[in-house]
Formats: sequence, C-alpha cells, structure tokens
Amino acid sequence: MNLQAFLFDLDGTLVDTAPDMAGALNLMRAEHGLPALPYATVRPWVSHGVGALVKLGFGQDLPAEHMEALRLRYLDIYAARLCVESTLFPGIAEVLAALEAKGRAWGVVTNKPAFLSEPLLEGLGLRQRAGCIVSGDTLPQRKPDPAPVRHACALLGLPEATCVMVGDAERDIAAARAAGSPSIAAAFGYVLDDDDPHAWGADAVVEHARELLAWI
Repeated sequence: MNLQAFLFDLDGTLVDTAPDMAGALNLMRAEHGLPALPYATVRPWVSHGVGALVKLGFGQDLPAEHMEALRLRYLDIYAARLCVESTLFPGIAEVLAALEAKGRAWGVVTNKPAFLSEPLLEGLGLRQRAGCIVSGDTLPQRKPDPAPVRHACALLGLPEATCVMVGDAERDIAAARAAGSPSIAAAFGYVLDDDDPHAWGADAVVEHARELLAWI
C-alpha cells in the first residue's frame, strides 16, 4: 500500500492513559466510601469511554440523572490530573520519529473530547507535531462513523486510501473501513478478554507498537 500518513487512536493506541483514568475512577469511588478497583480490572475498559468507566465503578443500572452526575464529576477529577502518569506506549516514540524522518504525516482521531485530548497531547509534547487532531466533538459524528477519519484525511490533504488508521478498538477499524482507509489493530492496547482484534477485519494486527515500523 502507498501509505502517506498514519492516523492514531489516542487512548490505548498512541498513549497509555489507563493509569490516570483508572486513578480518577478510584478517587471518585473513594469519595463515595468505596474501595479502589484493581488496575487490571479498569485498564481494558479505558478505550470504551467515561460512561463505561462510571458503570464499571458504580453499577450498570444507574438512573440517568445519577449517571450524568457521576460522569461530570469523573471528568472534573480526570481533567485535573490529565497527564500525571500517562505516557506513550513503548515503541510509539520510535514510530513517530520514523514517520517524521521520512516526511510522512501523522495525526490523531479520537472519541475523547477536545478539552481533554488537546491538553493531554500538549502535555506529552505531541500537539504541535501532529498533522491533525480530530477529537470526539470536532464533528457531530464519532467513530465508528467514518466521518472523523475522512475529516482527518482532508485536513492532511491526502486521499483516504493512503492514510492508515491504527486503533485498539473495533470502532477504529470499522470507521477506517467505511472511510476507505486501510487499518491496523493495536492488540497491545485496551482490549477486553472476550474481544479478538483478529476478528475486526483490520488489514493487520500488531502486538507491539514497534511492529508498525515495518509499514513506514
């Protein structure tokens, strides 16, 4: 494939945000007199968003008003400690350096809202390096809708077929496929035990970020 750019999902693909996101959940549980959940329990749910984390921490059958209050409180806690322990996944720094050395663009396509995604990328020194950042509220649509992937390609000025989407959730692969872009499943990310990245229909599955170097 004639790949000109890489588009990365954020949580669980580009950045290991689970320590901070799990920490925020456990701080909120502590506010309610509940014990901390094991990190290993929380980690696989991080890519599924704040709603999934709140349900993990406080139950699946929360009344809508209670759910919304907890969601907003979680966002307050997390935003205040956005980049305490979050780091690039092993190998990602080398992948980004290799892309930049070859003059190839890279960007971020995430369902994380911009008020979280952009400060996080800024804190990691990536915001100015990224060719584009498409957050969860950049458009009315979010992944698995193809619109965010297509928008990222347009911002980069490249055809969809030349931009590969890398992500650790099936929604990333579905969005890329619907947009006409190739895709790579990041099995090193936040994948649930009963999920199988090999069944998502990606063009490739990588177990470590450094395997992406072969595609550059």
